[in-house]
This record gives sequence, structure tokens and C-alpha cells, in this order.
Amino acid sequence: MAGSSEARPFIPVGIAVLTVSDTRTLADDKSGDTLVGRIAEAGHRLAARAIVPDDKERIRSQVEAWTRDETIDVVITTGGTGFTGRDITPEALEPLFEKRMDGFSEVFHRISYDKIGTATIQSRVTGGVANATFIFVLPGSPGACKDAWDGILKAQLDYRHMPCNFVEIMPRLDEHLKRGAGSK
Repeated sequence: MAGSSEARPFIPVGIAVLTVSDTRTLADDKSGDTLVGRIAEAGHRLAARAIVPDDKERIRSQVEAWTRDETIDVVITTGGTGFTGRDITPEALEPLFEKRMDGFSEVFHRISYDKIGTATIQSRVTGGVANATFIFVLPGSPGACKDAWDGILKAQLDYRHMPCNFVEIMPRLDEHLKRGAGSK
């Protein structure tokens, strides 16, 4: 049964938030603000925040740089997951994934379906791991960011969440690289 173990300590993680938009600024980035507020409320550390336009290379470059930053454990992007010509965030980031997290998309759509019905299929939300960093690609609406954080990320980024969570496996995300280096 899922729950919280108060016997375990809370372990804050470093989270970077990237808003993908041709029009938003920090002054009107409601989705980014939603995530930043929830990150702080949960006790985590905002390690970085940026806004980049809907440009595949700029999106990929920013996220890739953050995955190399040892103070960043998680990258959350918001925006660019739809079907229009400018929606390219999944295409920019999925090539970075060493491992895809199909279940993230499935659970997100289950939560979203209860709120917006079949409109949830208009989002190509995705998640994965690159350079021992979790990456979550969310839609650009504040509601979708709330759904993803409240329904999935808040629990999975809490070391006290049982029976398992992302924080407890973070130290092992790059063991395949270590094992591969030692076997040569």
C-alpha cells in the first residue's frame, strides 16, 4: 500500500524548471510559477529556472547542460507537448533519454482524464532519465503542471514515500556507466 514512512528522513533534491515558450517571460510564466511554488512547498531546492523559445536545439542544449550539473537531480519542462508545428519539446528531449519512463505518461493521462476527459490525448507528456537526472516533460498549462506535481511528482520525489520512490534510486541511476567502465 502506498503511503509515507515518517521513520525515513525527508531528502530535498535539486530541481530545475524550464518553460518552453515563444511568448512567455518570467513575469507571466504561470506554469513555471506553479511548479516553483510546489517545489518550495514540498521542501525541495529550485536549482535553476529558465525560459527558452520553441527551438529544438536550445531546448536540448539547456536540458543537457542541466543534466551535467551535479546540483540538479531533476529537470521539469513545461510547454511544447501538443501537436502544433511549434510543439517540439518531446522531439528535443527524448533522444537524450537513456531510459524512457512510459509509466509517467500513462499515469499523467489517467489523472488528466478524470479532469479534462478525452482532451488529455492532445498532450505528448513524457519522462526519462539522462546523465543520472530525471527529466519530466509537461504540458504548458498550469492545470497540467498541478496534476503532474500533485498526482505523481510530489510523492515520487519524497524519500519517505513507500513502497518506493525516485529519490531512493537516484544514487544508482548511473551504475551502468560505472559497471561498463570497470569491465573494460
